[in-house]
Amino acid sequence: MFRLWGKIWKDNHLLKDITICNGEDDTRTHKIFHALDEICTHFDLGRPIWLDANIREFQRHSKTRFSQDNFIEHIEFDHLEIQVIEED
Repeated sequence: MFRLWGKIWKDNHLLKDITICNGEDDTRTHKIFHALDEICTHFDLGRPIWLDANIREFQRHSKTRFSQDNFIEHIEFDHLEIQVIEED
């Protein structure tokens, strides 16, 4: 089972969170992008842009944050954080 945790933070307070589970036989990258799409749909957000810093951080720690720089539209929170919490 693959699980990705999405969290919205503002002023160091957790506002919303969701866990996306994926049991499909797919690549890790596809599972991450699919889960991120579900998180953005659930929170009614546009998809964030992966910058080089996000990619490096995610590769090292299986966790990254998307701030205003990653979104085209204005966001009402400080950042969206995603974190892999379980991998098969």
